[in-house]
Amino acid sequence: MIPRLEHAVILGAGTMGAQLACLLAGAGARVTLLDLDAATAGQGLDRARRLLPSPLYRPEDAARITTAGFDALEAGVAGAGWVIEAIVEQLEPKRNLLARLDAALDGRSPYPIVSSNTSGISIQALGEGRSEPFRRAFLGTHFFNPPRYARLLELIPTADTDPGLIAWLEAYGSRQLGKGTVRANDTPAFIANRLGVHGLLVAVDLALELGLGVDEVDELTGPLIGHPKSATFRTLDLIGIDVAVAVADHCHEALVDDPDRDRFRVPAVLRTLIERGALGEKRGAGMYRRVDGEILALDLATFDYRPRRSLVSSSVQLARNEPDLGRRLAGLLAADDPAARFVRGFVAASLGYAAAVAAGIADDAGAVDRAMRWGFGWELGPFETWNALGVPAVAELIERSGGAVPELAVRVAASPGAFYRDTTDGGRESLVFADLTFRPLPETPGRIDVAARRRVRPDLPANAAASVVDLGSGILGLELHGKLNLIGLDTLDIIRRAIDLAARSADGLVIGTLAGDFSAGANLALLLIDAEEGEWDELDRAVRRFQAATQAIRYAPVPVVVAPRGRTLGGGAEICLAGARCQALAETYLGLVETGVGLIPAGGGSTAMARRATERAAGSQADAFAFFRAALETIAFARVSTSAEEARALGLLGPADLVSADPERQWADAAATARLLAEIGYRPPLPRPIPVLGRRGVAAAEVLTFNQLAGRAMSAHDRTVTLELTRVMCGGDVAEGTEVAETYVLDLEREAFLRLLGERLTRDRIRHTLRTGKPLRN
Repeated sequence: MIPRLEHAVILGAGTMGAQLACLLAGAGARVTLLDLDAATAGQGLDRARRLLPSPLYRPEDAARITTAGFDALEAGVAGAGWVIEAIVEQLEPKRNLLARLDAALDGRSPYPIVSSNTSGISIQALGEGRSEPFRRAFLGTHFFNPPRYARLLELIPTADTDPGLIAWLEAYGSRQLGKGTVRANDTPAFIANRLGVHGLLVAVDLALELGLGVDEVDELTGPLIGHPKSATFRTLDLIGIDVAVAVADHCHEALVDDPDRDRFRVPAVLRTLIERGALGEKRGAGMYRRVDGEILALDLATFDYRPRRSLVSSSVQLARNEPDLGRRLAGLLAADDPAARFVRGFVAASLGYAAAVAAGIADDAGAVDRAMRWGFGWELGPFETWNALGVPAVAELIERSGGAVPELAVRVAASPGAFYRDTTDGGRESLVFADLTFRPLPETPGRIDVAARRRVRPDLPANAAASVVDLGSGILGLELHGKLNLIGLDTLDIIRRAIDLAARSADGLVIGTLAGDFSAGANLALLLIDAEEGEWDELDRAVRRFQAATQAIRYAPVPVVVAPRGRTLGGGAEICLAGARCQALAETYLGLVETGVGLIPAGGGSTAMARRATERAAGSQADAFAFFRAALETIAFARVSTSAEEARALGLLGPADLVSADPERQWADAAATARLLAEIGYRPPLPRPIPVLGRRGVAAAEVLTFNQLAGRAMSAHDRTVTLELTRVMCGGDVAEGTEVAETYVLDLEREAFLRLLGERLTRDRIRHTLRTGKPLRN
């Protein structure tokens, strides 16, 4: 049965507790948020609602949250399915509150799950002295911050925790909250914070030892070695230097037998920054500081801020040309310049420490690696890195760096020789630390392994932009896998081929990606080159091909389900608008952003938004202009949703479109949607005329934009672009209520697009965006 949660109770309305309330409310639960008194709880929720980025998928989700004081504890927990304690990170206050909760739950049936949300306090100690029903229902949860956006959820059961409750939380966390859940052992800082903070402190120590700057270290500890762009010092700024120091201090105090305990002794430079109030992003200064739009880097020796500098290293330059992370790391480790020496020291210390403490923090290598991938954004976890480099090679690296090879690594090197192995049926198993046996990696129920299915049918159409995949059950997939999934002629070609193939031999088609972002839109660089060279016939053909591709999606004889995720911008959003359904990931940032570069959506997006506005107006007694204006402003102001649900409010997703929380289930959900549509007798829509506002809409937009221009809310070129868009969406110079063919509106949007591309100011905007990544309001 699919796990559902009707009522949750959060104890503590601080930063974490209030955000957890928002997360669970967004997943559909009714939430009671309690604190010292009702006013304190209400203030906590109000603070959370003002946070950016928002902890809510949509503002109205807050209506599911009720606030009250701890004096209402007994009534508040009535009917609760999950109670989460999330007060101050101190043992005794937590124990005292859990004792009150134990008394309030006495005799309750069914008994709720109870968890303490903590980043490292002993779960066993928190549960001591509690009743037997309480202990069976009790475990630790460690949601990473911010809980809506951070993927990792560590579950820390005790010996008494009911295994069925753990399995339920794993399923609920994955399916409803979109979390990657990992079972961690009850040790200080659990898995991810223990290894992650250790790695941050290693990097600080090596930077000081080798005289490297914070910007240089971040260049070395980011994507170059498979870590996120925030690398080391930017990560410290993001999580808060005080927070990282608190975790380090806790580890140093609690881990008395840790083989690398002294590493958690916080460097003086971090203490000094805390004393100065330079805590990172939340205070506007830490390892970096923004001054007059320029980001300056901290000098670790003088504590002054200086302009950032790029690292000069031949080994790094060579490594950047190697796409495979294992080979890239091997090349860096074999070099001998300051940058390579830093990487050698960092990798040796990090991988050595992971192997030294592994058996204490988790049961198997897979759990550790998933925690680091989901919690700290590593491309490969520590044991995946051991495997990629080879166990003997890493052991030798540790020895050459002056460290002791951990006993676990010595035993693994002898036999079985690796931390992972492939099975004959195409599966993968990870090493169990206790007995050096292997266990299968956990599979998300219903997940489709798109990459594996692509390998099974290499005969299906593919090019550099995308590959057709047989998803099973009569449904084909089109996996986008180009750089940023920019939409070029190769993308349009494979879309048409995929639809033709699905129409002949399948019951439906899913268009999606395994990348973090669905699409950054059309390839602006190619558009600019053709425009500068006056290739207008070529540009006209290209726009026609884009429109033909989205029309093919819309009118395909089988349902085409589009599965957007992450950034889905410009042309990517137009593909979504064409689909029979969207199966969006909850974290989808959807927007028609063409006006930011002086253009309008011309792949059918302007036409689709005009059609949707008239459809909404047809079902309402309100003036149609209100619906048209909302659609126009969504495009004209280049609005990008902050979630899939906000995309629905902007009209970029429709009322029948669906949302998946778990990125690992999205493809399966989309395939199931396509299958269902086919089973219930899907028929493509008939081309219908669009009743437009005509001259009335254009005149109203001219007045609105004139006032905005006079008030300096837009530039003259902004007004030009908006009026071009208006004429398209209103059907041009016709009377209000005129019904025009969809193809007529498509012609208008294509002509307007090409006219705007011919404008020097538009080309200046495109050039500036390509160079800086930011819009130019000229």
